[in-house]
Amino acid sequence: MPVISVRSRTSRALSVLTAAAALAVLPQTAWAGRGGSGGATEGTATPSGGAGGDSIYASVVTYDESQNGSGGSSGPVAPAGDWKPPACWYEPKWTPEQFEKEFRKSWDIPHFSGAGEAYRMSQDHYINGEPYDDFNKEKSGEGMWWEAVRDEGRAESGDSAAFACDQATFWVDNGETPEVENAITPDILAQLAYNRLKVPGTEVALAPEVATKVNLPTWAWLDKATFKEVAVTASLDAGGVNIQATTTAKPVSLKLEPGTKDAQTYPASGECAFNDDGSIGAPYAKGKADRTPDCGLKYLRSSGGGTFPLQATVTWEITWTGSGGTGGDLPEGTFGAEQAVTVEEIQSINR
Repeated sequence: MPVISVRSRTSRALSVLTAAAALAVLPQTAWAGRGGSGGATEGTATPSGGAGGDSIYASVVTYDESQNGSGGSSGPVAPAGDWKPPACWYEPKWTPEQFEKEFRKSWDIPHFSGAGEAYRMSQDHYINGEPYDDFNKEKSGEGMWWEAVRDEGRAESGDSAAFACDQATFWVDNGETPEVENAITPDILAQLAYNRLKVPGTEVALAPEVATKVNLPTWAWLDKATFKEVAVTASLDAGGVNIQATTTAKPVSLKLEPGTKDAQTYPASGECAFNDDGSIGAPYAKGKADRTPDCGLKYLRSSGGGTFPLQATVTWEITWTGSGGTGGDLPEGTFGAEQAVTVEEIQSINR
């Protein structure tokens, strides 16, 4: 049974279809905004958000994006292969008093078929001691109610993974780790931070700049000031859980794809490695006309009055470090851009 978001009281009511399904649709009110969609103020930690900024819909995970990429040309890296960050997870959300308030509000709805039996079952579960008594108020300050959180963007797109965390709200004592899959950990925080990474756009400098010539080597390079490491830190401090993870992206190579088969790349693989100073390739300078560029390409035919779509893609190495000495590698990511290249025939003069 999917986790039900309480975007409205009506939608909650319509979601309770039978009494037998009651425990699967008990109030599960937290959700996380789609990764990368929330704008972080530089130098601050910001929570993931929901519709209208209502805290009911917000995850308690916060993000520091002060070291993230910025600017109009920046964008999210695309993970290698079919890897994706978690579409849902569990995290501490409510004190006993907060959960009681949300629980009772969730049942303050017009009558609908099956509501009475569903409410009785949920009362038994959280109020009447089967297994919880009075929302665990006697343990106030000793733990938190945990809830499923989902990536709403993936849920809205129909990704079934967003509904995999289908366990109803449950209690966890402070300092304990719940024995459920996808309970929040530094590793999961690192993956959520990955989803918010933004890296600079990739427009390479070319020489010749305006138009290159057939069979003439074209030099390509990237400035060292543009391409540097970016990082996002995800943190959670609630219910006795205080963990964090920083995910870092480092540029490692540039892939050139000329946009036509009638071309050669330098090196032959089209993969240009970054230099020690963070730059890639080398700018063309007077006196280099007879040299082969470290990074570049050569077109073997003209673009015929049009242009060729040169694709320049940077590969980013992704690593993370987290609480308790945790850390490791995450799948590489790529981000690229297309730019038009004009290729002209070399004009000869007949005397």
